[in-house]
Amino acid sequence: MPPRSDRTKAAILRAARERFAANGYERTTIRAVAADANIDPSMVIRYFATKEGLFDAALTIDLRLPDLTAVPVVELPGTLVRLFLERWESDPSGDTLLVLLRSAVTNDRAAERVRAIFTRQVAPTLVAALGPQVVPRAALVASQLLGLALTRYLLRLPPVTQMTADEIAETLAPALAATLGLAEA
Repeated sequence: MPPRSDRTKAAILRAARERFAANGYERTTIRAVAADANIDPSMVIRYFATKEGLFDAALTIDLRLPDLTAVPVVELPGTLVRLFLERWESDPSGDTLLVLLRSAVTNDRAAERVRAIFTRQVAPTLVAALGPQVVPRAALVASQLLGLALTRYLLRLPPVTQMTADEIAETLAPALAATLGLAEA
């Protein structure tokens, strides 16, 4: 069993992610996070110093993108859609990606985090699979996948939420292929 301090820190982060996801950065308070974690607010300060420190810790994201170099080019767009759907749907409550997406619209720190994730995780993965010329197009792919997340998980548009992951991948893959310049491939 992990030490009590690790359990407390994990409970705070879990509560913070849920709060940030539900309320965004501006409306989330340390007191509310502490109440959700069933601890005194001073414990949040002890582990994270400030609301900004808590926000940064709550938004540490590893997309867990695999090496895509072995994926046939024609399968890459569908693979990308499935990877992101799997990532979003593996932990839908309090998911850090959704917290980040919701917060990035109104918070510069969150917007910078989105840019950093793209620069450090998404772009290098696509460059490895398709070459350096893909970077501008990869940013447009990111916009399509973030739009999917917005409509499926935050706005919950019924036509999008009613589709299966396979239906979404089949429908969206040709658009990603065209965006990546693979439609001719």
